[in-house]
Amino acid sequence: MLYSLFFPLADDIGLFNLFRYLTFRTGGALMTALFLSFLFGPAIIRLLKRRQPGGQPIRDDGPQSHIITKAGTPTMGGFLILFGIISGTLLWADLSNRYVWAVLLVTIGFGAVGFADDYLKVTKRNSKGVPGKIKLGCEIVIAAIAVWWIGTIASPAHADMLAIPFLKNVLLDLGWLFLPMAVFVIVGASNAVNLTDGLDGLAIMPVMIAAASFAFIAYLVGHAVYSNYLQILPVPGAGELAVFGGAIVGAGLGFLWFNAPPATVMMGDTGSLSLGGALGAIAVVTKHEIVLAIIGGLFVLEAVSVIVQVASFKMTGKRVFAMAPIHHHFEKRGWAEPTIVIRFWIIALVLAMIGLSSLKLR
Repeated sequence: MLYSLFFPLADDIGLFNLFRYLTFRTGGALMTALFLSFLFGPAIIRLLKRRQPGGQPIRDDGPQSHIITKAGTPTMGGFLILFGIISGTLLWADLSNRYVWAVLLVTIGFGAVGFADDYLKVTKRNSKGVPGKIKLGCEIVIAAIAVWWIGTIASPAHADMLAIPFLKNVLLDLGWLFLPMAVFVIVGASNAVNLTDGLDGLAIMPVMIAAASFAFIAYLVGHAVYSNYLQILPVPGAGELAVFGGAIVGAGLGFLWFNAPPATVMMGDTGSLSLGGALGAIAVVTKHEIVLAIIGGLFVLEAVSVIVQVASFKMTGKRVFAMAPIHHHFEKRGWAEPTIVIRFWIIALVLAMIGLSSLKLR
């Protein structure tokens, strides 16, 4: 919105020339989302507390300490995150860029699915929510629409290509298989972040790290000079997603202020599904789907721990971990919650640096 208003005036008023620069608008989106989170966060949390006198239902099979420490904490804090992301993006992004709208479609759509899940959990006072098959089906439909839309925007020569990190100019033409692969990336990222969201502050920091990394990647692939220098696949127009990534970081910082241990609000599926879906969608647009698995390796680890646990129990009747997802395993082993959270943040940061190194190590 601000871009459309002020960019045409740049030739006449020198100050408005700043709106030409993605870096300036990315910073503006970050600060806007952060400011709005601080401004409206307390009111949103008070509203959630009034609407949820019992707080988020706690899993019966979860760590027993959560029954005491998490009881009464309201959920649906993802509203605060989505408000910051959407406001920051609409204010500072070039709204004529269709990639921005495609990623917003995934973010809002997955947020709506998460809201329905949270709403049923709170109103029915159980931790089940929307049946898994229905929730997964809705996610697949939203992701498929978004991937199809992204394919109509992208260059026809590269629309169905999968880039291989750490290798120069290696592109796999997946043809019609690209659609299910990209849908899997978006839906998988969404549910992996959802599984990671189990401790105060655990999910939001790795999400911010991944969002900042992909904002940088989007800026590079959208810039012809930089993409050519780094020998990565250029995606004209994708640079505008740096603004969206900045909004995620700002909204995430604002949410973390209230979600820091002991949390006064939880993001719920409203936040975790939308954030994971957003990361997956950016990865598909920028043609860095495999790099997402590296940068978001913590989310992959959490998801794999659940898959391994379920498969092992069904096949052998034995559990590999004391409890899944894996952060609960360490809780069962006696690690303090802040210890787990901070160590997982460190892992997320290291994985992000490895993923970003793929831009140059080729």
